[in-house]
Amino acid sequence: MFSELKFPVPWGHVAAKAWGPLEGYPVLCLHGWLDNANTFDKLIPLLPRDCYYVAMDFSGHGLSSHRPAGSPYHFLDYVSDVRRVAAALQWRRFTLMGHSMGGCVAGMDTEAWLKSKRMVIDRLLSLEAKQQTPKARSPEAALQRLLEANRHLTAEGGAILLQRGATETPAGLVYNRDMRVHMHSRESFTVEQCVKLLQKIQDRVLIIIAQDGLLVPHNLDSTNHFVKALWEAFESTLKQHIQLVEVPGSHFVHLNEPEVVSGIIGNFLTAKNTRARL
Repeated sequence: MFSELKFPVPWGHVAAKAWGPLEGYPVLCLHGWLDNANTFDKLIPLLPRDCYYVAMDFSGHGLSSHRPAGSPYHFLDYVSDVRRVAAALQWRRFTLMGHSMGGCVAGMDTEAWLKSKRMVIDRLLSLEAKQQTPKARSPEAALQRLLEANRHLTAEGGAILLQRGATETPAGLVYNRDMRVHMHSRESFTVEQCVKLLQKIQDRVLIIIAQDGLLVPHNLDSTNHFVKALWEAFESTLKQHIQLVEVPGSHFVHLNEPEVVSGIIGNFLTAKNTRARL
């Protein structure tokens, strides 16, 4: 069983769902891009029961409020979402567990603010100029569209995400996500900056790589130098304090086959003197 939570923010609220005893060890769960807190629905019941898990919806995702008009979505704004939720929960020490974009957010150093790129602002203005009423779809069509856009997602996993990722209207299902989340800049950091940020993390870190997932070196074409260079950095300078584990499965292995990763995560969470990020 889980409970629904809402945390007030200046533009509305950040929604979340929680499992486990309030007095349990705190774990804040961060979903991937365009997903929502339901991405952890099948995994968390398999993890240690003495933890208190809070899975939040980032702004513009799931049941959380959209950011105000004129505001783009930057990765570091998602870091701000995390800090707001942690402050509301009065958590000082806790574990971060992130999937995909959520994992990137978990590893960010908030002191590393970078100047916004003009391209992001230009795209925001363009989107606002042609803003249209969100398209309504039948439940079947909404699920089919989600599966077409996420080849790693199963029908069951897609249905779970839609429970929180869409709202029923008289015309049909409408996706909850704010269209502006498409505009975040993925080129904000160089490989060198990413490596330096990761090297500053003093806690234990577990990174689980799905063998058939996204951004896996052997699945990329030769032009994707960024990920290949970052992987080389993992293999060399970062291996001492970051545990890398490869598992069979796709990008949504935690949702499609949670038993594949639950044991690995459970062991990590229950290790002695846990000060950790996932």
